[in-house]
Amino acid sequence: MLIRANGIQINYELSKEKDAPVVVLSHSLGSSMLMWEPQLEVLESHFRVLRYDLRGHGKSEATEGAYTLEQLADDVIGLLDALKLESAHFVGLSIGGMIGQCLSLNYSDRLRSISLCDTAAIIPEDAHPLFEERIRRARDQGMEALVEETLERWFTQPYLKQNSPEVKRIRNQILATSLAGFVGCSKAILSLNYVERLSEIKLPALIIVGEDDLGTPVAASRAIHQRIQNSKLVVLLSAAHLSNIEQADAFNSALLEFLHGVEGL
Repeated sequence: MLIRANGIQINYELSKEKDAPVVVLSHSLGSSMLMWEPQLEVLESHFRVLRYDLRGHGKSEATEGAYTLEQLADDVIGLLDALKLESAHFVGLSIGGMIGQCLSLNYSDRLRSISLCDTAAIIPEDAHPLFEERIRRARDQGMEALVEETLERWFTQPYLKQNSPEVKRIRNQILATSLAGFVGCSKAILSLNYVERLSEIKLPALIIVGEDDLGTPVAASRAIHQRIQNSKLVVLLSAAHLSNIEQADAFNSALLEFLHGVEGL
């Protein structure tokens, strides 16, 4: 469904169960809320799940120019306000986890907990040219030029060789991402630098990362874990960047245990 929030049309899905705590799911760059299909059945048995497409992704409206993490966080708050939801658990993967850090620092009163998955708190300077090169190729050749290398970063080779429906779904999401959304969110990622502020976060926090994640490696998650007091770190074996898909059962188990612990269930 589409709803107007923070000045744009945002595509979302919200579970009908109204008595349970809300869990917001925020996806990676170049995908959509469909990325969270492996989590839905498990989460909806216990929580009210809110999935949404990031600005410029899926069926959400794309705006031109560079986005900021603050703007993307404001999209989330705008969506919660539009749906009259006072608070939520927030689960973000990749850029979704970066948005989660921003929300934790600026809107902690709206969050019950944060789960930061396969993400980072800073983009090293030597990685900036890689992002700029991807932006250039996307502008010159379209998203098709980025598909294969993206899939190779996001999944391990053994998983890719299985040619699973999940990989095909992600491939289609990459191809469907608007150029404006990809460029805008890439620029937001390049501005990421929350390392020195992470100690300000006092919310219950879960950090999940695939052991084979090349883009946001285990070291990046350990750095976040070390700075957020009482956070929990889970490293998933045989998983790369989209650990929620490649090791869905282990991911779901870790997430559900954490959320139940926060809620005292």
